[in-house]
Amino acid sequence: MPSDSPVPETRVLAIASHVVYGYVGNTMAAFVMQVLGCEVAALNTVQFSNHTAYKQCTGTKTSADEIRVIYDGLKQSSLTAFDVLLSGYAPSAEAVEAIGAIGRDLHFRSTMKPGSFFWVLDPVMGDQGRLYVAEDVVPVYKRLLREADLILPNQFEAEVLAGVQITSLGALKEAVGKLHREHRVPHIVVTSVSFDASSPTLSVVGSTRRADGSPRFFAVDVPRIDCFFSGTGDMFAALTVVRLREAVAAAGLSDVVSWVSPDDVGAADLPLAKAVEKVLASMHAVLRKTKTAMGETLKGMEGGALDMEEVSEKRMHLRRTKASEVRLVRNLDDLRHPVGGEFRARALETEAGWTPTKPFNSDS
Repeated sequence: MPSDSPVPETRVLAIASHVVYGYVGNTMAAFVMQVLGCEVAALNTVQFSNHTAYKQCTGTKTSADEIRVIYDGLKQSSLTAFDVLLSGYAPSAEAVEAIGAIGRDLHFRSTMKPGSFFWVLDPVMGDQGRLYVAEDVVPVYKRLLREADLILPNQFEAEVLAGVQITSLGALKEAVGKLHREHRVPHIVVTSVSFDASSPTLSVVGSTRRADGSPRFFAVDVPRIDCFFSGTGDMFAALTVVRLREAVAAAGLSDVVSWVSPDDVGAADLPLAKAVEKVLASMHAVLRKTKTAMGETLKGMEGGALDMEEVSEKRMHLRRTKASEVRLVRNLDDLRHPVGGEFRARALETEAGWTPTKPFNSDS
């Protein structure tokens, strides 16, 4: 990256899935971080032909032993000087445990230099009320929470980890507060919060804990885009690595354990809040352009091999899934130079308590 870049040189170990076609897992995350100047070492937990939204794919899963062997190889060659670990999808409880051991080892190696290592844990387990990993994965993730510096669950995953059903702002407060207090997670971002499916917006809610374990809540609202995209969680995580690193450096917190701001920093002024603003500006621009391009892409598929016979429901699904692949390469400027003054963090608390604002509904 140019020397005048506000983002410090960053070496990332990214552990996640890999697909040959499309952008999910490391195929998404590694590319995004590299475009923004990070040196990325990718350790892939699966090797699939395409992502599972196509409802069919081929490939193999990486075993826990293979994950350990690969990391041991990095250690043997003194190739573990990573600033950040970004961990995503793991195919088994044993694989999650192997990733946890890597996170612990990297933390241990940085003990004498506070702030020199940061673990971003995306606990990929499910969405929309449904697990898509085995149930024995859940307790392993719960045990790893206190090892991570930042976790990025979606609303359902936050429910599973905290043991709290999030149906209101008050319940969200309880869940995030519990993760801070009981699991001592320094930073939390719930990547998609909505209590009303008909609302034109959804929210990203984050918090950085104070010294006493209490939360500092902020939210950033973003317009819904009427389309299903794959890999958006991986895109969010990758952009967060870069933008948080940038915001932490600007705040002079790079040598502070877990990059935690002093207690007198307000929620909307946290480096985490500033990072999320830029992350969402980039994502909204890229996804909006992807949605716009879908119509042309689908039209371009007409008359091809798929039209040799009557278009079945399955074939139409394959077409639409292919057309909705996130268009990264054509929109690099939106990653590098986010523009979006409408994406502003607001504090969700005052000295007197919570200040619920739309689109939230509060029961507290």
